[in-house]
Amino acid sequence: MNLVVIGAQWGDEGKGKIVDFLAGNAEIVVRFSGGANAGHTIVHDGTTYKLHLVPSGIIYPGTTVVLGSGMVIDPAALFAELDELSAAGVDWQDRILISDRAHLVLPDYRREDVELDKNRKVPIGTTGRGIGVAYARKAMRDGIRVADLDDEEMLSRHTDEDRAYLALYRDRIRAMQVEIASFMAMAKDRTVLLEGAQGALLDLDLGTYPFVSSGSSAASGACIGAGIGPRDLGHILGVCKAYNSRVGNGPFPSEFDPAREGSLEDYIRNTGREFGVTTGRARRVGYLDLVALRYACRTNGITSLALTHLDVYDGMEEIKVCVAYETPDQTLEDMPSSPRVLSSVSPVTRKFPGWSEDISGSRSYEDLPENARSYIEFIESYVEVPVSVISVGYERAQTIVRSCPWTE
Repeated sequence: MNLVVIGAQWGDEGKGKIVDFLAGNAEIVVRFSGGANAGHTIVHDGTTYKLHLVPSGIIYPGTTVVLGSGMVIDPAALFAELDELSAAGVDWQDRILISDRAHLVLPDYRREDVELDKNRKVPIGTTGRGIGVAYARKAMRDGIRVADLDDEEMLSRHTDEDRAYLALYRDRIRAMQVEIASFMAMAKDRTVLLEGAQGALLDLDLGTYPFVSSGSSAASGACIGAGIGPRDLGHILGVCKAYNSRVGNGPFPSEFDPAREGSLEDYIRNTGREFGVTTGRARRVGYLDLVALRYACRTNGITSLALTHLDVYDGMEEIKVCVAYETPDQTLEDMPSSPRVLSSVSPVTRKFPGWSEDISGSRSYEDLPENARSYIEFIESYVEVPVSVISVGYERAQTIVRSCPWTE
């Protein structure tokens, strides 16, 4: 079975923890998109692992992980990350494969990325990792892939500096490379988890363009990134937080307004540790936007949701969710495509009573307070997708499974 895990918001939903939790049943984990701009945090037995390029399943000793065709890979960042894993006691040798169709990030790309964003009339808020430039070169058919490292004609199109840089890593990358379509064909009877990066609302085509990532973070990207067809996808699990967050610029209809919500923004940000794994930037935070979440569910064929950070609401008397958008002329119940319109709307919110209990020790749905269950059930009814997994803390064990995505 191929289980797809994607972010159902603007990234940072807790995919790393959910993938790590589900990877216990996976023989193979394939990361199908993104680059070193992603940041997935895993906490297990008191140890925190921060991953950027390496699929989250690497923490399990018997799991093979694959960097897929839809990724753009910075060799220096990759091997620095592998050194950190070794220092943390993770034995990754012979367990990491790289699709020979994946593109590579060159040093100039990072500098160009920063300059491009700095000179935009409306900056995107890039991480400056060269990701957008790598995808742009890919689209212009001017990039370089893992498969090209032995092609002297392809290499000759690049500068002496770039060739010298690639030569530093060529042998190590060559030892890991794999033709992913044949690899996946041989793995058709195995349990495979397909791990996305960023979130559906940052997808180049489906997201809040132009304030999006440059790759495919939607469920459809799993096919291209893993070298399989649409009929090979099984369960599609969308990960979402109990509230919303966003990094960088772009429309965010449910963002907290300090003038209206007071210190709530700082409370949620600090309690939820809403600071970028890759950049350290403080994330923008706001109410759970159900209009946007329903849009993500519809456009990605999400089978069920994994709801994370529910414990951040512990002790709050009241919780609000965004159920529609208000404009001067009308109320919108669907997500508009125009960033101008989306930036100008006001959230229509609905209130729910909070709970005083500490839910971090809950291990079954019945353990949760009634008000927490009511909140979850309203989310399900609004987006018309069930919540199958609930995270109530950072540790792997702090996870409630209502129905297993591997068997549903």
